[in-house]
Amino acid sequence: MQGLVLGFVQVRGLYLVVFYARKGREGNWTVERGGACRYYPRRGWDFCLQVGSIARKSLVFHSKSNSYNLSQHHLVGRTSSIPGPRKSFTGIIMQKETSNSRSVVVLGGGSFGTAIANIVAGNGHDTRQWMRDSVRAEACREARENEKYLPGVALHPALCISSNLQEAVQGCDIVFIAIPSGSFRAVVRRLAPMLKPGTMLISTTKGIEHDHFHLMSEILREETAGMRVGVLSGPNFAKEIVEGHYTATVIASEDEKLCRDIQAALHSETFRVYSSQDVYGVELAGALKNIYAIITGMAAALDRGQNTISLLITRSLAEMMRFAEAMGADPMTLIGLAGVGDLILTCSSNLSRNYRVGYLVGKGKSLDRAVAEIGQVAEGVNTIRLIKKKAEEMGVYMPLVSAIYAILFEQRPIPEVIRHLMSGVQTFDVAYSAKP
Repeated sequence: MQGLVLGFVQVRGLYLVVFYARKGREGNWTVERGGACRYYPRRGWDFCLQVGSIARKSLVFHSKSNSYNLSQHHLVGRTSSIPGPRKSFTGIIMQKETSNSRSVVVLGGGSFGTAIANIVAGNGHDTRQWMRDSVRAEACREARENEKYLPGVALHPALCISSNLQEAVQGCDIVFIAIPSGSFRAVVRRLAPMLKPGTMLISTTKGIEHDHFHLMSEILREETAGMRVGVLSGPNFAKEIVEGHYTATVIASEDEKLCRDIQAALHSETFRVYSSQDVYGVELAGALKNIYAIITGMAAALDRGQNTISLLITRSLAEMMRFAEAMGADPMTLIGLAGVGDLILTCSSNLSRNYRVGYLVGKGKSLDRAVAEIGQVAEGVNTIRLIKKKAEEMGVYMPLVSAIYAILFEQRPIPEVIRHLMSGVQTFDVAYSAKP
């Protein structure tokens, strides 16, 4: 019986070795051959050299504990399960050594939470990931893969996954909260008594609470006391992060040391973290851009050209800046990564859930059916009602928001809405200037 064991051995500070193994008569696994493996962003893992000495060692596999041992080598990580047919994985498996290791937990088992957890674990920190669903948590532990949200991506061998919230957060210095906005407050309220004073709470959720128009940082401050609060947002598709594509994001907090600490925890060869003190602006940008991805998805479904897409993205940015300023944020924040960067990404790719919802609606499907087909939370659908109501209360001119609302919730025909938009008042192009 042949099988594949994925074993990670520390070689000059990098976890790079993969073993091919064969099961013996006594239930042990003997290494047939081994090789050092390196991750390349465009093509995954490649073998780059043979490690001859490893091929003559015995690899002992214990099925109950999912652990193994290799003499004369420091082995880390765990196998996915009892080895079977070869399974294809992609993922960054390099381990960065750090002299300032922290205890970090990521709350949420979605694609972005998993990507963040993999980055932090790869940077040498004690990293846990909490998932509410105990069955899925167990499946991820066994397969070493989040098959539902990031299929084919190997979880870092040092990442611990748990469905026990108390166990996951115990003693943690940093808590990343990657929970949909609809259940964000409930999770934070449950979390609060378990935290030690001064814990860094970082929201990665790009949404607005439906009942009170509260952003996630406001919920964190309302439900906890004595904590350090920040938000993480930017043009970040989880799939591309774990594939090693060069990516940047923004950590926003009034606490400058928190920003530096999060930059240190997340920075890698392919992931950069910029800082901002405009928490409200960064959060609003992340929530607002989801709305406009829906309308660009509709435009793509209707085979409109790049002129149309450019028009929609640019005027979307104008609306976002007007709204942010009215809410007390710095409109200039919207020209950074969290604003225009995320807007361009979300409005031009079918990796965006909101874009895909708009595309399906543009193809004639109902909103409910489109959301059901996506199978994941599309925050823009929930946000559009809130933004339209708030904009009307404050008198902020947002014609694209009104148009999207009319299509999704009033069932107005798309051609009719487009004609109304194109016949609207023609105003100034740029409302802001650096000149006095």
